[in-house]
Amino acid sequence: MINQTNFSDKLLEAIEKNQTLLYLALEPELENFDLSTTTDLLAKAKCAIEQTADLICACKLSLGFYQSLRIPGWELLQQILQIIPAHIPVILDAKHCDLNTSTLFAKTVFEDLQVDAITLSPYAGFDQVAPFLLYPGKTVFALCATANPSAAIFQEYPTPENPFYLQLVRISQTWGTPEKVGLEVGVMPDMLARIRKSAPERLILVEGDIPAENDLAEANDLVQLLAAGLSKNGEGLLLPIPASLLAQSNPREAVQKLRDNINEERLKAIAGSPTCELWLPDVCFLQPEPNRDLILQLYDIGCVVFGDHVQASGVTFPYYIDLRKIISIPQIFHQIVSAYAEILKDLKFDRIAGIPYGSLPTATGLALRMERPMIFPRKEVKTYGAGKLIEGHFQAGETIVVVDDILISGKSVMEGAAKLQSAGLKVEDIVVLIDHERGVKDKLQANGYQAHSVLALSEIAHILYQANRIDTEEFQVLTAEH
Repeated sequence: MINQTNFSDKLLEAIEKNQTLLYLALEPELENFDLSTTTDLLAKAKCAIEQTADLICACKLSLGFYQSLRIPGWELLQQILQIIPAHIPVILDAKHCDLNTSTLFAKTVFEDLQVDAITLSPYAGFDQVAPFLLYPGKTVFALCATANPSAAIFQEYPTPENPFYLQLVRISQTWGTPEKVGLEVGVMPDMLARIRKSAPERLILVEGDIPAENDLAEANDLVQLLAAGLSKNGEGLLLPIPASLLAQSNPREAVQKLRDNINEERLKAIAGSPTCELWLPDVCFLQPEPNRDLILQLYDIGCVVFGDHVQASGVTFPYYIDLRKIISIPQIFHQIVSAYAEILKDLKFDRIAGIPYGSLPTATGLALRMERPMIFPRKEVKTYGAGKLIEGHFQAGETIVVVDDILISGKSVMEGAAKLQSAGLKVEDIVVLIDHERGVKDKLQANGYQAHSVLALSEIAHILYQANRIDTEEFQVLTAEH
C-alpha cells in the first residue's frame, strides 16, 4: 500500500483503484435539516460515503459550513473525519486568508485534524501560504477564480486579456511543485481552459455544480468542461459529485453513470496523444490484487516480450522485460515510483543511489518524492574532468539504499554497491521493481545485502495468465526455472 500520509500518493491510488476523478463534497444544504441536532447531518454524511466510497477519489469538507454550526459543527466535522475511509484523501475547503494565524491554523488542520490538503485564498502572498508548505506530503490548493458573477470585476482586472486570476496562477506555481501546490477554480469552462493552458501540470480542484448529464445540453456542458480542464494525459482535474445526484433515490447508480461518462471523455481527450496514454482496465476480477493494475499496464505497453533475448548477464532467456518505456508514460511511472517509495519508507538510509542507466529515472523520481538526496555510481569512470567514480555529494560512513530495476543475476547491482562501498559508504538494502526469483535474493543476502522487490516474476505470470494476456505456453515460459 502507498504511504497514507501523502496526499498525492493517496489521490493517485484512489483515482487508479476507483477509476474516477469525482470527489464527494460533504456539506449538505442547511435548510434541509434540523439544526438543533447534528445527528441527521452525520447520518446523511455517512450514507453518502457508503454509497460512493468506491466511486470517488477524495472527500472535501467546507470549513465554513461546520463553523456556522458553532461548537456542535466542530464536533460534527471531527466525527465525519473519523468515518471517511483511511485510503480516501481529505481536502479541507477552508479558503484561509489570514497571515497572522497561518502557522497555528496549519498545525491545527494538518496535525490535529490530520487532513491531507487544504484550500487557501492566497491574496496575502507567499508569506501566508508558506506555513502550510512546511508539512511533507500535504497539498495546498490556491483559490484562483470563482464562478460568482460579481467576482469578475476583480478577477478580470485590469483587462480580460491580461486578468488578475492568471497572474495569480503564474505566481502560485513558483511556490511549490505540482504535488505541493494545486489550484481551485469554479465551474467556468472558458476561464478553466485559460488556467489549464497557463498551468498544464497542476492539479485543479473544481468547485461548484458540474453538469450531471440529465439532458443533452448538460451532456454538452460536461464535455466542454472536461475539454477545458483535463491535462493532456486525461488527468489533473478533480470534479464534485453534483448535489442533485446525491439527492436521488438511487444515488450510487447515478454517480457511477457520471463517472463512466467522464472516463469516456477522458479517453477521447487523449486519443490524439498516443505518447501519453491513459490506461483503464478492461478485465473484471472477483478477487482484489494489490499490484494487478500495474502488472497489466506493464504488459499492455510492451514491457514483457517473448522470444529469445540475451540478458545483461550474457544468459539467453525466452523472454525479455524492458522497463525503459515506463518513463514515457507518466501515469505508470508515477505508480511505480510510489510502489518503490512504499518500501523505502520503512528503511533507514541517508541517500538514494540509482544503478546506471536503467534505474536512474526511478531513483531521481524517488529523491524528489521523498525529498531525500541522491547519488549514483558511474558505469564507467570518466577519463576527463574530475574523473569521479560516484556522482553527487556524500560523506563517508553514510548509509545508502540502492535502487535498481530488475534482479536477474544480481551482478550489476552488486558491482554498483561495491563502488559505493569503496568510497566508504554503507550499503544494506537493495530495492528493485521485479525479482526473477532465481535465488538471487539469497545470493545478495549471502553477500551482506537485504533485497526488496515490488513484484515477483511468478506474480506477474499468474496475473497475466488470469487476465488472458498470455497463453499457457507463455505462462510456462515465465515460470520455468532457468
